[in-house]
Amino acid sequence: MAALRWLTPRRRSATARSVLAGEASAEAARKSAEAAGTLETTPDSGAAEPEFPVHGDESAAAFFDLDNTVMQGAAIFHFGRGLYKRKFFETRDLARFAWQQAWFRLAGFEDPEHMQDARDSALSIVKGHRVSELKSIGEEIYDEYMAERIWPGTRALAQAHLDAGQKVWLVTAAPVEIAQVIARRLGLTGALGTVAESIGGVYTGKLVGEPLHGPAKAEAVRALAVAEALDLSRCAAYSDSHNDIPMLSLVGHPYAINPDSKLRKHARELEWRLRDYRTGRKAARVGIPAAAGVGAVAGGTAAAIALHRRRR
Repeated sequence: MAALRWLTPRRRSATARSVLAGEASAEAARKSAEAAGTLETTPDSGAAEPEFPVHGDESAAAFFDLDNTVMQGAAIFHFGRGLYKRKFFETRDLARFAWQQAWFRLAGFEDPEHMQDARDSALSIVKGHRVSELKSIGEEIYDEYMAERIWPGTRALAQAHLDAGQKVWLVTAAPVEIAQVIARRLGLTGALGTVAESIGGVYTGKLVGEPLHGPAKAEAVRALAVAEALDLSRCAAYSDSHNDIPMLSLVGHPYAINPDSKLRKHARELEWRLRDYRTGRKAARVGIPAAAGVGAVAGGTAAAIALHRRRR
């Protein structure tokens, strides 16, 4: 904490909470991935740098934001819908969730007050419930509301890293238990998410540190990189939000996916790679790997075929 001494007491406290949240999320992510058998210890291949992503480079990994990057909308709102269906809370609470989700989709960026309200609501709702219960419900909610909202293009980018033998992590402000469900369903290595305090497997209604948002995401990625012996200059990160600029700035290969206006401007100034899957148009971009482009087309085609079959 010596590096924090120059900060004012208020800023020092906020920064310390971000570090705590990041470290807690990284620890939870590694424990989950180890339990699932997706973490392996292998030596650095020492191969020369080929076209990105580097095949077989164990010192590299990819970090994906979730909301509006991997999935349309915000995971916490879809989670709220699922909990309402299971009578965890009342209609007036669902109306608030619906309004926040509508704002998120129309505005295209995260409103801090809406997100804070959603987190406070979620914590009060799950207080007293068992962690195992929420994990089981999360599996059902993924199938009900989330699976069909995964962006095929972003999914193809993640698969390109997996095919290259690299680990791929979700990094999100959503509850870590829900993030882990989504990561596992997508075949990813694991997830960094907001860690809610639990004692004896029961939620207390409090957080460990703070929500994994903004600077806290960067701290989580940094902590995981240390634990995994990753070279961040060889890693990639993907996000839609300017709030994630701290995380994107950590890595050597930052991507702006479905970017909000502030992130788009920032990415263009720094010549970061850009990709927009929200419409049929191609966004201005720099150096998108050809394999990812092909994968995005293939993923979109597969999704269209699947949707057509369901409608039949």
